[in-house]
Amino acid sequence: MRIRDFTAADWEPLWPIVEDVVTAQETFPYDPSWTSEICRDVWVERPPGHTVVAEEDGKFLGTAKMGPNKPGPGSHVATASFMVASAARGRGVGGALCEYALDWARRQGYSAMQFNAVVEANEAAVRLYRQLGFTVIGTVPEAFAHPTLGRVGLHVMHRPL
Repeated sequence: MRIRDFTAADWEPLWPIVEDVVTAQETFPYDPSWTSEICRDVWVERPPGHTVVAEEDGKFLGTAKMGPNKPGPGSHVATASFMVASAARGRGVGGALCEYALDWARRQGYSAMQFNAVVEANEAAVRLYRQLGFTVIGTVPEAFAHPTLGRVGLHVMHRPL
C-alpha cells in the first residue's frame, strides 16, 4: 500500500468510497444528499491542509484529510479525518492513514492532534485512535443520529505530538 498526495484526477475514482461512507450515515455528519461536487469541496483540503489517498495495485483503499483544527489562535492543533473502502477495512488502511496524518502534523509543527467528532459507536475507530495514543477528553451526548442505533455521542479525542 502506498499513501500519496491527492490530485484532481483522483476524485472520480475516489468518489465511490466517499459516497459509500457518506450515504451509510454511520461515521460522518455529512448530508447523504450532497452531490459529488459538494463532497469534494468539503473533503479536499486547501493549504495549509493536505489530502491524501491510499492505493494498492491501482485501486484506492482510502483517503485522509488533515490540517489545522481551527484558524488563528487554534491553528497550532491539527485535525484529520479518514475514509476507508468497505472492502479494505480490517487491513490496516485506517491505521496507516492515521499514522501518516500524525507524522505530517509533526513535520508541519503542530503541537497536538484533535478529532472533534468521533462517533462513539464507531468502535473500530475509537479502538485504533486509543492505540495510537489518543484519549477521549469529552463526549457530546446524543450528538449524532446513527441510522440504526439512534442518537449516540460524539467523542472529542486528543493527543499531543
